[in-house]
This record gives sequence, structure tokens and C-alpha cells, in this order.
Amino acid sequence: MLEDKNIPKTPIANLGEFELIHTITKEFKINDSSTQVGIGDDAAVIQHGSDETLVSTDLLIEGVHFDLSYMPLKHLGYKAVMVNLSDIYAMNGIATQITVSIALSNRFPLEAVEELYAGINLACKNYKVDLIGGDTTSSTKGLIISVTAIGKAPKKEIATRSGAKEGNLIVVTGDLGGAYMGLQVLEREKAVFQVNPQSQPDLSEYSYCIERQLKPESRTDIKALLNDLDVQPTSMIDVSDGLSSELIHISKASKLGCQIYEDKLPIDPEVVKTCEEFKINNTTAALNGGEDYELLFTIEQSDFEKVKGHPHLSIIGHMTDETSGYNMVTGLGQQIELTAQGWNGIKEE
Repeated sequence: MLEDKNIPKTPIANLGEFELIHTITKEFKINDSSTQVGIGDDAAVIQHGSDETLVSTDLLIEGVHFDLSYMPLKHLGYKAVMVNLSDIYAMNGIATQITVSIALSNRFPLEAVEELYAGINLACKNYKVDLIGGDTTSSTKGLIISVTAIGKAPKKEIATRSGAKEGNLIVVTGDLGGAYMGLQVLEREKAVFQVNPQSQPDLSEYSYCIERQLKPESRTDIKALLNDLDVQPTSMIDVSDGLSSELIHISKASKLGCQIYEDKLPIDPEVVKTCEEFKINNTTAALNGGEDYELLFTIEQSDFEKVKGHPHLSIIGHMTDETSGYNMVTGLGQQIELTAQGWNGIKEE
């Protein structure tokens, strides 16, 4: 590759993942009328017949997205599917098929690959999706997994990031921060093991956090739940990069601000206890931890009574005008600005 040394070079790390995506795709235009939603949301939307087709893909790279020193291969296969199905559910859709492609080095025997695919198979069975194809190739080092998820939804039911309206209520499913704290526990025990390979840690008191990290579950139940409640989300996203980042994604896409309340954030008691042990603020874990794979969405204020008090749903705030910015009211009544501090796939090494 020839380079002009006089042309200044921009480090990719200066952009961040989302600015990089915008930069390299801004010249691409939609050419086919069947493409309803392209780059910039959780999944693409393609019109085929009475339902829209949803497509999303993710790449998982050893040493970047997972660490095989504590991630069992079966769990990894399962999680790789969850990561992708979550994007389909984040469009208020139903996942139907996946493709899986892997690149692996010769340090992986057949039995290891079978273990990986046993996890993929279990995920397919649990979520009633079909594995319909993929590819395998060699890697000079490590393991790379690429999963593409395909789903469907009636056009009127699809929820994108850009549909929120001022005054809409902000709702999140489940609880937050568990996956991040599970990662902290695993990293600590890895460090202990490296010093003393004979150590046998008792992780029973961290079982919830560790499961949230190693074997997350996508919220396939939420679409049916909202249908039963007669609630149509106006916008939606999954919490993969941290609540704060996802709130800002919805706000920017909808050209709005947002305000949430610290005392409304759903945090499991085990997560609170583990945060105390690690001297990590549990609100920080909930806002910036990521990998919870819960769903964050907005609803009309008129739907408040339908959602209020539901055990799987928490109303944590509301959408504001764009000039108000992105804010959280603390338990002491102070307003602080939210910043996107979650996972950044493009950063300095």
C-alpha cells in the first residue's frame, strides 16, 4: 500500500467506535426500496412481504471481547448468540435465524470447537432460532466469532432509536450492573490464580453477577409482555454498552434530551453488595458497566398506569427538549450530566 507521508494521519482511537462508523459509511446511500432502515440502529430493516426483515451482526474477538482463561467455550457460544439476538429484540422484533462464522488457530482441537457449538446449539433451542449457515477459516492466533441474526416484525411494531418524543417515559427491563461486577470478580480471581495456581476460589456468593457476565439472557419475553399490556414503545435499544451510552444514543437519534433519577435505577442486592466490596459506586456500575442485555425503551405518558409497578419494568425518567441535555438527578437531588463512558470497541491499546 502506497502512502503519501505528507498527508496527516488520524488515529482511529481519536474517533471512537460510533464516529468511525459514521465516517466510513456517510457516503453510502440506500439504493433498494426494500431497505427500510440501514446503518445506525440496532438492526437493519428490510421489507419482505407482510413483515419487515431485521438483520444484525456482531464480531467477538478473543482478547478484546472475551477471555478464555475464565470464559468456558460452551458459555461463549451461548453468549455470542445472545449478543446478536438482543439487537433483534431491541427493534421490538422476533429472532428467527442466525449464521455463525469462526476463525480459529490450531491450538483449538475439535473437542473445543464442539464445546463452542454446543453452547450455540443450546441458545438456538432456548430461543427457538435456526442456525442456517456460516463459515469457518483459520486464524494466526486466537478465536474470532461472527454471528448474524435475522428476525421479523410487522412494520407498525418496529421500534427504532429515533422514535422518542418529548415527555415520553424512559423504561428499562430487569436490573443493571450485574454483568460488569461479574467481570470484576472474574478478573480479580484470574489475578489471584496467576500468583497462586493452586488457589480454589469460592464464587458462590457472586453467582448472580458471574452468570450475568458469562451466560446472559436476551429479553425475548418483552415483546409479548408489551403486547399483553397494550403498550407500543416509541423507541428502543438494548443495554450492551452501558445505560448512559444507550440513553444518549436514543436522545441523539430522536433529537431530544433526557432526565433520569438515580433512585429509580434497578440494581440487584447482590450487585450492591459486590460494589461495596470492590469500592465501586453501584450507580456507576449501572450507568457505565454494559453487557446487561436488558432493553431500554420509551413509552407515551398515557401508558404509565399499564407499566407502573410491573416487576420486570422500571420507569427511570423521561425525555426532555434537546437543549436540556442528558442528565441524572442524584439521590441528594443534584443534577449531573450523563456521559457515554460505556464500552468503546475502538480505543487506544
